[in-house]
Amino acid sequence: MDRDGRYAAWFRTPNGEGTGVVRLANGTITGGDAVFTYGGCYDLDADSFTATLTTRRYADGPTTLFGCDEVEAQLIGHFNGKRAVCSGTAKQAPGLRFEATLFLQEQEIEPAPGPEGTPARADLARLPKLPNRRGAKRLVAKRFA
Repeated sequence: MDRDGRYAAWFRTPNGEGTGVVRLANGTITGGDAVFTYGGCYDLDADSFTATLTTRRYADGPTTLFGCDEVEAQLIGHFNGKRAVCSGTAKQAPGLRFEATLFLQEQEIEPAPGPEGTPARADLARLPKLPNRRGAKRLVAKRFA
């Protein structure tokens, strides 16, 4: 069965939890979140799968839930309808259990269309007039006198 597609990912370890986006395509994993990119590969056997997931930092922020920036995790899991559940450990933190749930996104999200036509030009003549410098100094002097 074909499981390719874009998935919302929720993952956790005893250190915390996080979210990201993962794309599965022809045995390849790609994706990321605000701080890390994800990569790797997977093998399917009916509704079961094994995967190797790697993370790599590309922006400032917290470390991974494993406590280090670059991780290679070995995962096993299964698909149940439009959801996949998996667990495993990373060789950088072998005693730390990792769990993830993937939710298939039905449609690709397209960017909102931009404004149509030419943007209106600002009419500077319609802006309120500010008093000149000399008039502004007199106003301030009167108010505080």
